[in-house]
Amino acid sequence: MNRLKNIYHEKTMLKELLVEKVIYIVLIALFITVVIIEPKFLSLTNFKNIFAQSATRIIIALAAGMVLIVRGCDLSTGRMIGLAAVISASMMQQAGYAYRMYPGLNELPLIVPILLVIVICALLGAITGTAIAVLKVPPIIATLAMQLILYGASSIYFDRPPYGAQPIGGLSKNIIGIATGFFKLGKIEIPYLILIAIAICILMWVIWNKTRFGKYMYAVGGNPEAAKVSGVNVIRTQIIVYSAAAVLYAVAAVLEVGRIGSASNTTGNGYEMDAIAACVVGGVSMSGGIGSIGGIVIGVLIFTVINYGLAFIGVNMYWQYIVKGLIIALAVVIDMRKYARRK
Repeated sequence: MNRLKNIYHEKTMLKELLVEKVIYIVLIALFITVVIIEPKFLSLTNFKNIFAQSATRIIIALAAGMVLIVRGCDLSTGRMIGLAAVISASMMQQAGYAYRMYPGLNELPLIVPILLVIVICALLGAITGTAIAVLKVPPIIATLAMQLILYGASSIYFDRPPYGAQPIGGLSKNIIGIATGFFKLGKIEIPYLILIAIAICILMWVIWNKTRFGKYMYAVGGNPEAAKVSGVNVIRTQIIVYSAAAVLYAVAAVLEVGRIGSASNTTGNGYEMDAIAACVVGGVSMSGGIGSIGGIVIGVLIFTVINYGLAFIGVNMYWQYIVKGLIIALAVVIDMRKYARRK
């Protein structure tokens, strides 16, 4: 009898494990399919490009992960990045570029536009956080409203005379060099973007795991009422999280502008969905209180490999959206099953 119980228990555990890991099985199957269709996908050049593309997405996903951990969500991510992109790009143009947005402005040191967009985004993030924490506006509504406001603001800024709505180009060689440059380790080229992303990951790991703020962040996400009773300032923690996330969006926006070489009011469009999807695939719970830096990095890398792979074998962009949507839905279903079991 005990043996039958043990067999049943083992089968149940195996079934639960397969259900929880099914999304990784699907993603691995997609990767194998891509490699079978186009073996050239497995090249150092492709993986260098994948890691370079992942660098800014990792920074964005870390910001989105913070928000998810405190039981929030941020639909304004892409538009926040778009606003930071057009503002920073307009102030990083070369002095001799014919279509400068500010013709009379001398070429500024990179630190000036970077700090400017960091301050702007931090203030906007604090406003969103205040609306959610103090005014009790549901996160999805508050960030949706901010999304629309930011898109309008970035479009007004972008579509200015005399040149109108054309991409802001002619960027400083310094930002281009940082965002597209690399150093060689033997025959392997390692982009600077990867080093920046690693540095930010280490910084965020320390903040999340070794500081009082990090402990408060997880406590608020796990149980806001219990955290409040324990002396955690829930309101302040939520506001800081949204503001800190916005700072990461600003940094990612500057790097993304340098990588692409231009900016427009559509820069960053849809990035929030990729960031949230990567977080959920990487183990960040939509119910709050659970998530790790390593999981988020793995989630971003998985998604970037799949996106890059599907594009590499010529899959129609519309089908790529469908695949990503199905992956997001599957990840959320699995997360909700885990949460129900914990309850």
